[in-house]
Amino acid sequence: MNIFGIVIDPAIVNFVILVIQCIVWIVALLTTFAYIQLVERWTIAKIQVRIGPNRTGPRGLLQPLADAIKALFKEELIPSNADKLVFVLAPMISVVCALMAFAVIPVAPPITLFGVEIPMQIADVNVAILYILAIGSVSVYGTVLAGWSSNNKYSLLGSLRAAAQLISYEVTLGLALVGILMLTSTLSLNGIVNFQALNGWLFLPQILGFCLYIIAAIAETNRLPFDLPEAETELVAGYYTEYSSIKFAFFFMAEYINIITVCALATTLFFGGYLSPFHGVAALSGIPILGWDGIWWFALKVFILIFGFMWIRGTFPRLRYDQLMNFTWKFMLPVALLNILITAALIIGLSWQNGSLALR
Repeated sequence: MNIFGIVIDPAIVNFVILVIQCIVWIVALLTTFAYIQLVERWTIAKIQVRIGPNRTGPRGLLQPLADAIKALFKEELIPSNADKLVFVLAPMISVVCALMAFAVIPVAPPITLFGVEIPMQIADVNVAILYILAIGSVSVYGTVLAGWSSNNKYSLLGSLRAAAQLISYEVTLGLALVGILMLTSTLSLNGIVNFQALNGWLFLPQILGFCLYIIAAIAETNRLPFDLPEAETELVAGYYTEYSSIKFAFFFMAEYINIITVCALATTLFFGGYLSPFHGVAALSGIPILGWDGIWWFALKVFILIFGFMWIRGTFPRLRYDQLMNFTWKFMLPVALLNILITAALIIGLSWQNGSLALR
């Protein structure tokens, strides 16, 4: 590969690009997490008729930096009877899983810099949806191990609630995506975006699946009204009761990065990913999709969904635990199966209409 007149081994170039991508993705996610929680504090303050953060820096914009410095320099405590190794590893597992899940999401079409085409995702995996679901299932280990290693009954109860909640809502979340897979016949996120480029966004034909996905995603990220694993009125703070300083910040960080990831996945699956709402008109006019344009459209869609998470948190009260479990097993699971049946009937009906029904 020739860059600036210098011949470089393509394998070295690809490795350097991958390393730079990983650094950029991590920095972008951490920065986005910091300012999303600031925007959420402003949003909740408006809903509750309060002022919100406005002292640190102009209009409070330096509040995330102040919080980060405070978390780094606060005294770090470890209970004397805790399993110290597991206690330290648990928040790291949560953060690493949260960062890894975002690796397969395409945020824009490839861009070209200095004659080198750079994909706008770390890895284009042909089973990306399975990868994200697998990482989401593993991430609960951080929560469970945190509660168990703390040697605190409140923490243990919180971690058990988190495990039961994740198992329950993971089933519904997975089934909510089956309709997408049936329509697109692919597990690749790039393939799903390309399908929507030709056939339109999947939000309308899969509006029931989208509603199920969002509800399950709220429960998976332990957000109100499903924040039972950390309910302060019942469990002090739940599974991270004994955590302080940077370890507490890691759990906080993992929660918000998971919110970004589930909203980014919803954008990719239901709203065309980085495609603009005017993509059909642009395609007919011969206007190409530019990488930088795609990033802005993708970011706008993700933020709108995240704002919905904030609005729900400031609006709905917390459920009881029995209501939480009954809701998923007695209502959401049957509705998810119904959505699969409706999607199958739609596909068969269209196949009959086109005279192309074939047994597979």
